[in-house]
Amino acid sequence: MSAAGRRALGIWATAVAVYLLAVFHRSSLGVAGLQAADRFQINAAALGTFTVLQIGIYACMQIPTGVLVDRFGPRRVLTAAAVGMGLGQVLFAIADTYPLALVARGVLGAGDAMTFVSVLRLIAAHFPVRRYAALASGTSALGAVGNLAATVPMTLLLHHVGWTVTFAVAGAATALYASVVALRVRDVPDGMPEQRNPPASLRAVVAQVREAWRVPGTRLGFWVHFSTMFAPGVLGLLWGYPYLVRAQGMTPGTAGAVLSLLVVVAMVMSPVTGELIGRHPTWRVHAVSGYLVVAVVLWGLLLGWPGGVAPKPLVVVAFGVVALGGPLSGVAFALARDYNPLHRTGTASGVVNVGGFAAVTITSLSIGLLLGGNAADADAASFRVAFLAVVVVLLLGSWRVLVWWRRTRAVLFAAHERGDAIPVRLRRRRWDLAPDAGAAA
Repeated sequence: MSAAGRRALGIWATAVAVYLLAVFHRSSLGVAGLQAADRFQINAAALGTFTVLQIGIYACMQIPTGVLVDRFGPRRVLTAAAVGMGLGQVLFAIADTYPLALVARGVLGAGDAMTFVSVLRLIAAHFPVRRYAALASGTSALGAVGNLAATVPMTLLLHHVGWTVTFAVAGAATALYASVVALRVRDVPDGMPEQRNPPASLRAVVAQVREAWRVPGTRLGFWVHFSTMFAPGVLGLLWGYPYLVRAQGMTPGTAGAVLSLLVVVAMVMSPVTGELIGRHPTWRVHAVSGYLVVAVVLWGLLLGWPGGVAPKPLVVVAFGVVALGGPLSGVAFALARDYNPLHRTGTASGVVNVGGFAAVTITSLSIGLLLGGNAADADAASFRVAFLAVVVVLLLGSWRVLVWWRRTRAVLFAAHERGDAIPVRLRRRRWDLAPDAGAAA
């Protein structure tokens, strides 16, 4: 490997560490829920607000983050993200009231929101296009390490040194790591001019976001992310454990083992998926479409099973397949990279990233409302009704993926006929739209 290649990998590794820390902090409350309920004297609904707040802020911050990355560069944004996450976690460590704890998790969520898009922009700048999908998926897989670190190690620390020390040390270490990011990360390779957007008014920023949204490839990426990553997100962050224990009658240990599939499958399959779609970009949306069809069938079996309690092997298979949505969500960012110029890649990636987290927020809230706010007493019949929200969101996303896939293909055909360079060469099918239809969209 050349010196430039090693330098690029070093920059990527430094940036990925920030994302790993972000996932660690995001998941840390999962093993501290009981302690949080006791510390702040709150019920289950108030405890769930921590997760909804954090994911909601994450989703709302994605477009602003993309604009910030395109304006100031990923190094500065990642540095600010590490500082913000560190301060948020330290504040959470010393918070002794519920409102202050909510503020702390909000600050943490804002810092978390600035990490992934920044890493994607660095990958786009330092590596060739053919390696983008593999490295983006590798980033997601390494982020899963942060999820694992937030389970057993976090549990042991909480048990031995307590709430304040555990969260304060984690926050301080993250804030200190910001100095490493500032010193080691570079926005572009040596000798290449930096491509940053100039200072702009709010109107210009809105126009930039609108320009990214008008690209059919960006719109396709949004709906791919919306459709693929929301189900593993909903199950892993909030509703998977109650569903397995209350609706499927599993013991806590068995439920935890099944939930671990969401992390293990993502870690194993993310690099594999990234490499495949990087080498064969024409397979990208086909793989997503196949996943969505199988997911619809599996959810239909789970929710339609007589009595609502499905055979355990079917539940295990369903959770394993649903977990593939995480790795396949990387297709969305590859689409954003391919169909937008480098100076707008951060904005486009932010737009795309909104999709999945908006779907997680909508679905989580819908399940809570359909359960009536009392998951502890819900039975299989209650969860069958509540989890219809998952199916509705999945069908909506699948429909929009199909619509924007056809429009994006039409744009590619039109560009090819004009002699323009295109990221993927396709074979026209009978069901394809006319080229002018996609261009008009």
